[in-house]
Amino acid sequence: MRLQRELAQAIDLAREAGKKILPVYHGREYEVEFKAGDEPVTLADRVANELIVRGLEKTFPRDAILAEESADDGLRFSSSRVWLVDPVDGTQDFINRDDEFSVMIGLLIDGQPILGVVYQPTNDLLYYASKGFGAFMDHRGRVTSLHVSDISEAPRMCLVSSRTHLSSKVVAIQQALGISQHLSHGSAGLKVGLICQQEADVYINTGSMSKEWDVCAPEAILREAGGIMTDLRGLPIRYNQEDVHQRHGILASNGKNHDLIVATIARVGARHLREKPGTG
Repeated sequence: MRLQRELAQAIDLAREAGKKILPVYHGREYEVEFKAGDEPVTLADRVANELIVRGLEKTFPRDAILAEESADDGLRFSSSRVWLVDPVDGTQDFINRDDEFSVMIGLLIDGQPILGVVYQPTNDLLYYASKGFGAFMDHRGRVTSLHVSDISEAPRMCLVSSRTHLSSKVVAIQQALGISQHLSHGSAGLKVGLICQQEADVYINTGSMSKEWDVCAPEAILREAGGIMTDLRGLPIRYNQEDVHQRHGILASNGKNHDLIVATIARVGARHLREKPGTG
């Protein structure tokens, strides 16, 4: 399956959206609104969303699109090709001005994530992949191939978790696994990128508020880099669902001891069933 045109367009749109939102990011003041569930949204989210959606509609008029800041028209349920768009992944990080946000575009074919682009505009850092053609990182014009680490012993692994939504359950899982190395980062796409470039080995999100557009592009890239993404039960992420939330959390790893991590999460989870959901 060759997706050169799709990948090129997604990369172009992600870069263009990044350029559009940087003036907002570096501006002195901008309004922050809140959607249902107290999720923040800014002008940058809407500008990037509109740019990407219009670009995809023009180039691939027969494809369906599910974008965070667009109304769901339901066409995705009858389409084999569905684009998932997160115009600003890590909006709270954008608001905090810590640079750890990204633009994410993914493509599903028959419910499977087969293409992904994650772009961090402040650092000109691009992760991208399409099924069967590998995963790559382009950092300021230098392109390198991505491959997850070979570390299988949990105590030697590095855990990457949310900077703004770190939960006590994640801390308990880390302790149960004996993991001492820990990174805190923003955007889910950037966290998965760290696994792909061997700076981390596992990412755990115990919340239930992440949505399909939060994981589609990162999963496509992680798969091509040799890693695995599932829910916390070890089951495949399900896409193009009526409810777009990932109600059973997210587990991304280098795949070398995924089952052990799943089993540890199950043991720890019984003590944290009443934990308030987060976005991870």
